[in-house]
Amino acid sequence: MINEWLKNTDFAYPQFFFLLALLPLMIYWYMINQRSQHSALLVSETNSFSNGSWKVLLRHSLFIFRLLAIASLITALARPQLRNDEQIVTGEGVDIILCMDVSGSMLAQDFSPNRLEAMKQIAADFVDSRPTDRLGLVIFAGESFTACPLTTDRSMLKAQIFAAQSGFMADGTAIGDGLSTSVERLKISKAKSRVVILLTDGENQGGLIDPLTAKEIAKSIGIKVYTIGMGTEGYAPAPKYNPSGTVTLQQQKVNIDEKLLRAIASETGGIYFRARDNASLKGIYAEIDKLERSKIEITALRRFTEKFFPFAIAAAVFLLLEMLLRYSFLKKFP
Repeated sequence: MINEWLKNTDFAYPQFFFLLALLPLMIYWYMINQRSQHSALLVSETNSFSNGSWKVLLRHSLFIFRLLAIASLITALARPQLRNDEQIVTGEGVDIILCMDVSGSMLAQDFSPNRLEAMKQIAADFVDSRPTDRLGLVIFAGESFTACPLTTDRSMLKAQIFAAQSGFMADGTAIGDGLSTSVERLKISKAKSRVVILLTDGENQGGLIDPLTAKEIAKSIGIKVYTIGMGTEGYAPAPKYNPSGTVTLQQQKVNIDEKLLRAIASETGGIYFRARDNASLKGIYAEIDKLERSKIEITALRRFTEKFFPFAIAAAVFLLLEMLLRYSFLKKFP
């Protein structure tokens, strides 16, 4: 408890603590004075104390109360203050939509444990790295769906990211639908910087909106699109569900329409990235994090609450106790 108090306490005038050096001198003077001037009385008092005399104890307590009063007064003069540190974070954030492919091919296991789970974990880490931004989530397969609108609620957004699963929407890779839905979520945003991070592992298949049309809409309203192609080179092991209910792995060719993803990124002011494993995907999100930095101002506030008053009261109480004992029970009569 004392350590915790000291940890959060500052002293306005700590130089007063040098006066505590007087206390050992006072104790030494008291002992010498008692021995030299009242040796006979001291012997008598020692014998009385050994016999249980309470008056001897009270007589020496006068000096103890005086020491405690001086120590309390010195502490009060040093002005202890309880410190309360506070940080106010303000800034101009970026509005970001994470547009994620959840098609069946995202279960391929060229990432650990598979593409979908790797994408979710790294995206959640990215969300934690953006404390002043609003982020949202759009998922797509054969169609698109807004899983989470723009929000500052990191917990809710990450819950939706981890809840994303393959198979509950029509299968396919509707890149145009996913991008157009993301653009729709950002269209009414007042943020100076609006960004879509579009991740897919395949070629455009299905959907109602052509990817190039969605790209032109994003370009016309000033939305920047970063695109990520996710998948190794050549073939990747992917689960195959058999009619008997068993699951086997088969080699599946990786087909990413890099030409389309490069066009979407370059014409909207973004960059195209290729992720071939977990480490490279993590590095891509880190790179985007650096490229799209928010303007953050951190104001540090330090408030102090004065705590010298209890020590001043204690000093007065100890002095009062000394006076009461000196002029009552221990009063010397002629």
